Amino acid sequence: MARDARYDVLFEEVAIGPVKAKNRFYQVPHCNGGGYRDPSAAAEMRGIKAQGGWGVVFTEQCEMHHSSEITPYIELRLWEDKDIPQLARMADRMKEYGALAGIQLAYSGINGPNLYTREVPLAPTAMPIRTFTNDPVQARSLNKKDIKNLRRWFVNALIRSRTAGFDLVCLYGAHGFGIFQHFLSRATNHRTDEYGGSLQNRSRFVREVISDARDTVGDSMGITLRLSLDEMVGDRGFSNTEVREFIQMHRDLPDLWDLAHGAWEDCSGPSRFKEEAAQHDLVAGIRQITDKPVVGVGRFTSPDVMVKQINSGTLDFIGCARPSIADPFLPKKIEEGRIEDIRECIGCNICISGDMTMSISRCTQNPTFMEEWRKGWHPEKIAGKGASSNVLVVGAGPAGLEAARALAMRGYDVALAEATTTLGGRVALESKLPGLSAWGRVADYREYQLSQMPNVEVYLDNRLGAAGILEFGFENIAIATGAHWRRDGVARQHVVPFSIEPTMPLFTPDDLMAGTLPTGDVVIFDDDHYYMGGVLAELLAANGCNVTLVVPAAYVSEWTVNTLEQAAIHARLVEAGVTIELNRGVTAIAADHVVSNCTYTGQLKSLPANAVVLVTCKLMNDSIWQQLQSQQSHWADAGVRTVKVFGDAEAPGPIAWATYAGHRYARELDMPDIGDALPFRREVTALHIE
Repeated sequence: MARDARYDVLFEEVAIGPVKAKNRFYQVPHCNGGGYRDPSAAAEMRGIKAQGGWGVVFTEQCEMHHSSEITPYIELRLWEDKDIPQLARMADRMKEYGALAGIQLAYSGINGPNLYTREVPLAPTAMPIRTFTNDPVQARSLNKKDIKNLRRWFVNALIRSRTAGFDLVCLYGAHGFGIFQHFLSRATNHRTDEYGGSLQNRSRFVREVISDARDTVGDSMGITLRLSLDEMVGDRGFSNTEVREFIQMHRDLPDLWDLAHGAWEDCSGPSRFKEEAAQHDLVAGIRQITDKPVVGVGRFTSPDVMVKQINSGTLDFIGCARPSIADPFLPKKIEEGRIEDIRECIGCNICISGDMTMSISRCTQNPTFMEEWRKGWHPEKIAGKGASSNVLVVGAGPAGLEAARALAMRGYDVALAEATTTLGGRVALESKLPGLSAWGRVADYREYQLSQMPNVEVYLDNRLGAAGILEFGFENIAIATGAHWRRDGVARQHVVPFSIEPTMPLFTPDDLMAGTLPTGDVVIFDDDHYYMGGVLAELLAANGCNVTLVVPAAYVSEWTVNTLEQAAIHARLVEAGVTIELNRGVTAIAADHVVSNCTYTGQLKSLPANAVVLVTCKLMNDSIWQQLQSQQSHWADAGVRTVKVFGDAEAPGPIAWATYAGHRYARELDMPDIGDALPFRREVTALHIE
């Protein structure tokens, strides 16, 4: 199919200094949990995006000098020449399909605790280090010699970047993480010399570095500057007004302005709190005060919204991080007129959790993310089927849907049986909760793909048992029947059921998602610590309940620190009138109250309640699998070769874990047994030659 002419503007060439991007699709720098530890995995991931049609592909932040690093977080490093080969591999993969390869050089300043190098951190002004973990470290102020050294270190990094083969460099001064923002902001620059005070003075350092960059690589590399659109820290911060003054004052300073909102939490807020193009008002009009192109972000997934950004004169490039993860082939699908085939980002931010937990990142929509090199998984290609011919997938939740889709791509005849009348399983239910509507895209994308496949049959309202399954004659049985929430309080605080008075109305998330809601004074006990407890508190408060949320942790929805939404969740619950009891558990549920204990002292208190909601942990719906296991002696007579349980039915987890499990099942079906070998490739650090 040919692309819709409405989208032609997205495929125009645009110059960035001495280089030219083949289109307006710009993968802005984003982390991936791999960094210096997994360079080949990161390189292949970036290369797949270039193959998918992106005109510009950037690295994540690359620490450009050993005197500023953000351990424990795992980013790229360019400290010495021996770092060049791994970055050159990445640049080569980026450029293989015509994309411009960009590297983001970061000096973290007030954000770099230097826990690995043990160097004293340097910043414009001596202040405590600002990190996610409040490290007890302070930076000292850069003196004039330090600033001269820092400029030289940037020059060295630029030369190494050019040697590695990059076309673009991004000087990082956004999200509070970069030294350029630290100089520009009055919140972090209290200097009284020529580098402090007026905006002209606070701009001096960035002017000097960009001048050095032009002298060093300006004829061969485009120079971009990434700034926060509004620092969001009050009157002393680098506000949107001052950002505009700075750009107008230096309208031709970089070859491109890369603009992103505030802190990382502001810029990459989840769909629960941020709509597509949420940063439009902050960036609108800036293009008119500079002669250089502008790239902005906003979790862009709709080509119509992208075109509006260009035609309105707001942006020159469509900046994407999360959407480029969810579908690396997004540009190519628009170009080929296959809009319906785009895997739209759901804004769950599970990708960010990889960086925050120092692990390989995941994507709910794209289970091949960061497995392109490790497992050889391509997001659009898959090996043909093996020795068997057909598969019965039982359960049409995220795991079952993804398994059915990938199996059908491989060429298997697939029957998908779902006990309810709706595809999607937990996704269909959770997407109806406050703020989670975008999560429905997990089911929508897969339902559409299955509808286009002639080798898939879907059977709704079809509750199967083991005996019936064996009668069908399928060679492979895939059990993806999900899980349900426990009603006895067992999770982290309690490893066995605790005392619950039978007369107290008791609810689980399953009850609420099915439409059965409590009334009056409701205590929610959240021993799950991800999003569900906070979402249900919001739901019940909106329905008029007097909600008390009991959490045995220091934060509401504690794990969402890793998805950059914890602070927003807490604020929303306070605004909704929810009473929050932190560092408290539940020891018993009586007829009219809950007994709560302090997790530190054990001190008890009573919380009045007309109803209790337990958000603890889940039990697997694996009875069919258990029955089939008990009848294994009958498999051969029934023509059954394999029976496999996966997803929540095997071990409950986030939705991204389920789609990954379904995809892995489909990839590995009929594959040779690898025994005790690792199921993925990894890179091992070479020993230093003595």
